[in-house]
Amino acid sequence: MDIAKTIQERVEWIKNLLATTGAKGIIYGNSGGKDCTLVGALSRMATKNVLGVIMPCQSKQNYGSDMQDAFAAGERFDIPQIVIDLTKVKEDFLSALGDELTKDSAGEHSVKMAGVNINPRLRMTTLYALGQARGYLVAGTGNLDETTLGYFTKWGDGAYDFNPISDLNVEEVYACLRYLNAPENIVSKAPSAGLYPGQTDEQELGISYADVDKYVRGLEVAPDVRAKIEKAERSTAHKRRMPLVFPN
Repeated sequence: MDIAKTIQERVEWIKNLLATTGAKGIIYGNSGGKDCTLVGALSRMATKNVLGVIMPCQSKQNYGSDMQDAFAAGERFDIPQIVIDLTKVKEDFLSALGDELTKDSAGEHSVKMAGVNINPRLRMTTLYALGQARGYLVAGTGNLDETTLGYFTKWGDGAYDFNPISDLNVEEVYACLRYLNAPENIVSKAPSAGLYPGQTDEQELGISYADVDKYVRGLEVAPDVRAKIEKAERSTAHKRRMPLVFPN
């Protein structure tokens, strides 16, 4: 990959998108992770009107290392950041749901994930409220590996107006970050959605991003790993398509 070329192509694409839509700028959720850092940097290279939103929600990690890295990324790429604390919002939401969340549930895991997925959906609601008020486009921050595995929340971080890194696998994201001199801690730390303490993507998936990188580029991976990836891809197909409408 010609890193300089791919970065410039994405910057020009974003500039054209802003020009054709008439949007005044770009807003994105900043978790202090690799993907949002790259999206923020690309957006800032396209326009000065970029806003990062740090949205802690219950997880202690959100208030600690995530927030520190998010501010560091904002400072490195000259992007203003604001903090919207969603913990109380989620607590109130869970309180409003009450026993309905567990009533007639599909099982303990389903209940747990229903609660966990509230976080990214609240964050996207926040981004769209702030973005609409400012006339800004909402940037998506998911990479190709995550999209392939369906490792995102439907109508949460899977919702956005545009995504400039959707075709990049994890190693390519890292390569772009190194080229742009992103904060080293962001490049070196284990990928994590920060949904709960100690959570890491690869541990939760049971698959390494190195293997997914190979898979999405058509390279050979171990048969058992390929089977895991293909199973995840099949089971999450609904996340990658528009909602079904009659008669299709």
